[in-house]
Amino acid sequence: QVQVVESGGGYVQTGGSLRLSCAASGRTFGISNMGWFRQAPGKEREFVGAIKSSGTCYEDSVKGRFTISRENAKNTVYLQLNSLKPEDTAVYYCAAASSLGGSCDYLRLGGSYNYWGQGTQVTVSA
Repeated sequence: QVQVVESGGGYVQTGGSLRLSCAASGRTFGISNMGWFRQAPGKEREFVGAIKSSGTCYEDSVKGRFTISRENAKNTVYLQLNSLKPEDTAVYYCAAASSLGGSCDYLRLGGSYNYWGQGTQVTVSA
């Protein structure tokens, strides 16, 4: 079993920055792909980005503003959020996939992930 825990959410003004962390623990040796999703009030969960062995993928709305990185020694993935906008307000979820490989189109699907965190709130004021 794998546990995934997000942290780092908070309240910022428009244009501000936050860094979210996602720590995986347990039987992590099989985890290769990690993804970030978000869900705003009254909206469906949407893909933000993912990191795999061959690189990263991003939703168009966050490209150039958000960056995903990983620190393998700590089994931790980061989501750097810059130039935040009010429309970025949401609960951000981290997810881990035990499948190897995978295209960006595959990793943007929630069903491609096996383990999910509890989420961390990001609120951006106008």
